Amino acid sequence: MEHLERCAWVLRGTLVRAAVRRYLPWALVASMLAGSLLKELSPLPESYFSNKRNVLNVYFVKVAWAWTFCLLLPFITLTNYHLTGKAGLVLRRLSTLLVGTAIWYVGTAVFANIEHYTGSCYQSPALEGVRKEHQSKRQCHGEGGFWHGFDISGHSFLLTFCALMIVEEMAVLHEVRTDRSHWLHAAITTLGVALGFLTFIWVWMFLCTAVYFHNLSQKMFGTLFGLLGWYGTYGCWYLKSFSPGLPPQSSSLNLKQDSYKK
Repeated sequence: MEHLERCAWVLRGTLVRAAVRRYLPWALVASMLAGSLLKELSPLPESYFSNKRNVLNVYFVKVAWAWTFCLLLPFITLTNYHLTGKAGLVLRRLSTLLVGTAIWYVGTAVFANIEHYTGSCYQSPALEGVRKEHQSKRQCHGEGGFWHGFDISGHSFLLTFCALMIVEEMAVLHEVRTDRSHWLHAAITTLGVALGFLTFIWVWMFLCTAVYFHNLSQKMFGTLFGLLGWYGTYGCWYLKSFSPGLPPQSSSLNLKQDSYKK
């Protein structure tokens, strides 16, 4: 438990700070642009993380929303109920996960359709020999072909959205005060540390995507869609009364409005 406490203390000094919530979106955009330029002008040598079969990609990124959902569900429930004592408000706040699920589903579906309608099936990765008889990506791959379309980076989209959503929800830790001997303290501390490590994984894999995969335009659109999903909710809609609302904090609405005006 002592190690968890130390990790939680570090997280309170980093991810939970208002400055991180304010500047992380800009940092993600800057790193995406820098990584993309590096990939085009001076590609890095292949590494473990340039292989799509690396552990973090297979067991975390491929199911990024599932990890985010499953850890935020108990975290929001425990912290919000501890601070408000109102089951109705907790259920209202948990609806942020339904909104996030809708954003994830719609985003990935839109990207898949864009790739489908802008793509064609080729005989080789060099885009030689169009195979017009195959009109879908699945059919093309099933027959040994290579589908090429405008493939918006789903990694850039989802990792951006998940990282920003977690950081927004973890802001509530500034308000949480629990008895260290109580089970609730251990539960919230464990969940907070797990979410912190998950955020670092999302940011790291976002950087790996920037320097190893996709082209600039594909990553730019993916990142912008992720930012749109975050800002459209936490920066606009959740400030309204008819919404899931923001994490409970002292004068949270005023502080939030001020932070976005700066």
